[in-house]
Amino acid sequence: MMTYEDLLERVRAGETSVEDAAEELRTSSFANLGYANIDLDREGRTGQPEVIYGAGKTAEQICGIVSEMRRRGSAPVLITRLDAEKAAQVGQEHALDYRDDARLGIVGDLPAPDAQGKLLVITAGTSDIPVAEEAAVTAEFLGNEVERIYDVGVAGLHRLLARTDDIAAARVIVVVAGMEGALASVVGGLASCPVIAVPTSVGYGASLGGIAALLSMLNSCAAGVSVVNIDNGYGAACQASLINHL
Repeated sequence: MMTYEDLLERVRAGETSVEDAAEELRTSSFANLGYANIDLDREGRTGQPEVIYGAGKTAEQICGIVSEMRRRGSAPVLITRLDAEKAAQVGQEHALDYRDDARLGIVGDLPAPDAQGKLLVITAGTSDIPVAEEAAVTAEFLGNEVERIYDVGVAGLHRLLARTDDIAAARVIVVVAGMEGALASVVGGLASCPVIAVPTSVGYGASLGGIAALLSMLNSCAAGVSVVNIDNGYGAACQASLINHL
């Protein structure tokens, strides 16, 4: 996709007029498909590209958005919260890499990592892996080297303590936990880098669908822990990637 810098270079080289460049900027910032306005300028503004939220969209709408994004030069394209049935339909039209555990689809090849350091994703339990994989694959899509450490919750703290070297080597850590969400505070007390906590809806009745973990994480006594919404692995990956690319 052409950047602002490319367009300005064309103006400087006399390959396009100021008026034509201004018109191109006006018309190239988004694509109106009627049912969707694709933000083609998001990466230029924020450093992170437009991503398709699959829940609530039909497979036909997703295919249309992917086709337009690809036509406009977006590669790869990430589709979040994509169920297996829609993935099968989208895969008939596009070469889709579907990650069932993360509920994500990728059209195109993931980029080589270009961030400064390693992004670590840690879960309290195996049941937290779907949210963690959403975070991990999104972070890879955004150009990060990702390491995963799964099922090291506070019910068996020795499992986490065996990985302190990995924690020390990370530049940013995403901690995914349900139940009481205590793991984020523990990791925050061990890590010298930012920790992003993701509460999950995993847990029994009094966990209140992730609210208990959310409140525990918000009340963490470990400095340097920030918190995203319940089950929001995607949002955690975006924040972690911004930190890792500083």
